[in-house]
Amino acid sequence: MDIGVPLRDLGEYDIAGLRDVLLAQDESTWLGNTYRQQEYEVHQQTQSIVMIFTDGSGWPNIEVHREAGWDVLAEQAVPLMHKILEDHYPPGGTIIRAMAARLQAGGIIKPHRDKHPSFHYGHRIHIPIYTNSRVRFMIDGRPYRMEVGRVYEINNQAQHSVMNKGREGRINFIFDYVPPQHVAHSSQEAVPGESRLS
Repeated sequence: MDIGVPLRDLGEYDIAGLRDVLLAQDESTWLGNTYRQQEYEVHQQTQSIVMIFTDGSGWPNIEVHREAGWDVLAEQAVPLMHKILEDHYPPGGTIIRAMAARLQAGGIIKPHRDKHPSFHYGHRIHIPIYTNSRVRFMIDGRPYRMEVGRVYEINNQAQHSVMNKGREGRINFIFDYVPPQHVAHSSQEAVPGESRLS
C-alpha cells in the first residue's frame, strides 16, 4: 500500500518468543517451502517459513491457506500480529500472508515494486527478528535501518531492495493485512474470523 511515506515506525514490541522459535529452526524448515523463490525472481536468494499465503488469484475473491509454518510459528506470531493490528489498524480486515523470510549472507533482493492488486490495498508489516550492521534496506534509493524489537510498515508501492553484506542471514517476519473494505474471501481456511486468526 502507498502509505505516503517510505517507512512507518509502528513502535516497540516484545518479539522474544517469536525470535526464539525462529532461531531454533533447522535448515529443513527454512527450505520446506520454495514457492516464493520459484515464482518471484527477486526472492531467489531468500528462504521462507510460510504460515499463511495466497497467490492472489481471482482478486478480490482470493483463497488464503494455512501452510506448514503455521504449526511452527502460530503460537508466538498470532498474538503479536493481533496486538500490532489492534494498536494501528481498523478492525475487521484479513491477514492474507504471514511468513518469516531469511535473506542469506551476501544475498540481494533486487529493486522492485510489489505489483499485484493485493499489495496496493494491503498493509505490508515487517518485524525484524535478526539482522546485522551490514544489511541495507533501500526505499526509493535511500537507506533505512530496521531495528530488532521495533515493527514497521513499508511502502511497497515504492521501489525497494535489500542487501545483506553480513556473514549471517537476516530474518524478518512479514505479514500483509487487508482492511475490510478491500477483500472478500472464497476460502476462510486460514482466517476463520475477520482479522483474528485462531
